[in-house]
Amino acid sequence: MAGMDVFVGRLDPDMCVVTAAAGGERAGCLVGFSSQCSLDPVRYAVWLSEVNRTFRVARSADFLAVHLLARDQHATAELFGGRTGDEEDKFGRVRWREGYGGAVVLEDAEAWFVGRVVERVAGGDHVGFVLEPVEWGGRDGAGGPLLRLSDAADIAAGHPVD
Repeated sequence: MAGMDVFVGRLDPDMCVVTAAAGGERAGCLVGFSSQCSLDPVRYAVWLSEVNRTFRVARSADFLAVHLLARDQHATAELFGGRTGDEEDKFGRVRWREGYGGAVVLEDAEAWFVGRVVERVAGGDHVGFVLEPVEWGGRDGAGGPLLRLSDAADIAAGHPVD
């Protein structure tokens, strides 16, 4: 490994699906760059690639929904990570409902929250959306292990990165 690969190559973060709704459009994508970024007040940041449809919808959205998937939900990860909303309606293939502020909530996620966008931060080829949680939920019980980057390594990006 060369350069930063020595560091980043060892990471195996939880993956999540971020959904956005604005201007009568819905979009969602698989995201590997996300983290809680403040304790008080609680804030969570998700980073969206500037080249995908979810970013184009999210830049006009007031609320985003962030969903954790279990390892056995690889098909959902492939749908949101391996396909582009520019070519198909991903939401026609999953159970979803409208959440707080019109956010799109995936009903079968292990855990989820809707966050008010409080800040957008440039970060290279991704933009960070800092979210203030306003609604949340998930499956009852402990649930299974979460889907991680290594579990999704076989998913080819639905939208080219460059």
